[in-house]
Amino acid sequence: MAEDAVKSARRVFEILEYFDRERRPLALKDVLEGLDYPASSGSALMKSLVALGYLDYDRERRTYFPTMRIAALGAWVHDALFGDGVLSGLMDHLRQVTGETVILAAQSDLHAQYVHLVHSSEPLQVTVPPGARRPLAASGLGWALLSVKSEADVEKLRRRINAEAPADAKLSREALAERLAEVRQRGYAFSKHTVSEGVGVIGAALPRGRFGRDYAIGVAGPVERLERKEALIVAELRDGLARLGG
Repeated sequence: MAEDAVKSARRVFEILEYFDRERRPLALKDVLEGLDYPASSGSALMKSLVALGYLDYDRERRTYFPTMRIAALGAWVHDALFGDGVLSGLMDHLRQVTGETVILAAQSDLHAQYVHLVHSSEPLQVTVPPGARRPLAASGLGWALLSVKSEADVEKLRRRINAEAPADAKLSREALAERLAEVRQRGYAFSKHTVSEGVGVIGAALPRGRFGRDYAIGVAGPVERLERKEALIVAELRDGLARLGG
């Protein structure tokens, strides 16, 4: 039993180091062949790393990619997300101007996963760790990520979400379409009390970046404060997204 535990721990680090060498999204087959792992244990380890927030999974392309939780294992992860520093500069600027926590999120299967945060200096602030996940169809940054997808892709995701949801929590096509239409019309999502009572997020999707990944950026804080600062936050978001798009 102890030997099995040691082998599993070693393989976790071998997987992370393999990503550090390859520096690209990898399919399960790539990892199994590259490390000569059996399919059953290799697949279980990859799923565990996703569940723990160290990898995110792109179901459409069937590839895995590290999150910022393991950025210390390789500086390239930071570079892959932030490139020339414009995005990280935007996050720092948003935090400075708004005084609130700024979050970068990516889609990870049926969730919006927080990959990087710049925390507020306010005594009352949103404090969540990198790797935290929120429901894709029931969170501000999740709505922002869905808003840039086609109706067909949104419907596929809705059906998968409903397949895993309890009977009293099914999401209707009309309700989700109405929500996303509002986000597209406004150009941003504003969630209030959706995940945590009293907490909200104002966010928007980023222009598609490296590796074809979808990201969204948002400002999080107490709903009352966000409502007072909404015009400022939206203006700064739009200005920043315009610079990124350019």
